[in-house]
Amino acid sequence: MWTLIQNQVLGMRWLSVLTGHLLEKLGLDITGKIGGSIQFFIYDVIKIAVLLCTLIFIISYIQSFFPPERTKKILGRFHGIGANMIAALLGTVTPFCSCSSIPLFIGFTSAGLPLGVTFSFLISSPMVDLGSLVLLMSIFGIKIAVVYVILGLVIAVAGGTLIEKLHLENEVEEFIRNARHIDIPQEELTVKDRLKYSAEQVAGTFKKVFPYILIGVGIGAIIHNWIPQDLIVRFLGNGNPFGVIIATIAGVPMYADIFGCIPIAEALLAKGARLGVVLSFMMGVTTLSLPSMIMLKKAIKPKLLGVFAAICTVGIIVVGYFFNAIQYMLI
Repeated sequence: MWTLIQNQVLGMRWLSVLTGHLLEKLGLDITGKIGGSIQFFIYDVIKIAVLLCTLIFIISYIQSFFPPERTKKILGRFHGIGANMIAALLGTVTPFCSCSSIPLFIGFTSAGLPLGVTFSFLISSPMVDLGSLVLLMSIFGIKIAVVYVILGLVIAVAGGTLIEKLHLENEVEEFIRNARHIDIPQEELTVKDRLKYSAEQVAGTFKKVFPYILIGVGIGAIIHNWIPQDLIVRFLGNGNPFGVIIATIAGVPMYADIFGCIPIAEALLAKGARLGVVLSFMMGVTTLSLPSMIMLKKAIKPKLLGVFAAICTVGIIVVGYFFNAIQYMLI
């Protein structure tokens, strides 16, 4: 039953077969490079778009119960590593990319929440949202998806805890540390309000994310059908012990969320790249993208930015090698 759900409901394999039949009727050879690329592109774009809209709606409905003011109050009730764990978990029901998470991070920091707690949120939010769990399940299966999310939360909690221990509060820009915080009463939303909010989030997020999906799927189609397998294996497979490091660094200049990364990861894995390599690439893109680093630099000083980047980079690389080591157990 679960295999059926994974393949036909989440993975939409029936859509791939249908797309192939339609392209063959149009005279395209889907076993060739051009036909195969077109099939991969159409199938993945439709699949990810459908999953994206469904997931955003569901997650936004859940998120409507955790507006920023309420989230601050929840986080303020906890202390120590427990607060970091709660912050990391709350990050799973918030925005889908790091640039969307940074304004919330600034708000939490200016509200006086511990720095380590806010960084646990900042790391978790783009890396391990609920959408990533479902999308990873659709491509890689439940075991890989669950382990990915657990390890992502571990990085968030460990990173936030370490930053807290380093006492780097003075490395936050002064305008944030001295910002006045005003408690705004939170009105209770009706079911209709929550549905409306969720629909608006679907429209807004889809409009912002869809171009990156097209780019990601396009790159995935090229990798899947045009790049020789032995080339991928040589650089990102068993033959290269530095594949995880290369993939993590390669993800930094890019800006995308997990929805745009998964088609690339799917194609790389199919071509022989190691599991840890493709997951490190995804984590690098979603957590350490250059645009998000530029935005974050406006809020924190270079020393804290460097510590944050170093913690995330080391954590991602360690997770990547861990996945490589246990790949035989997951695939």
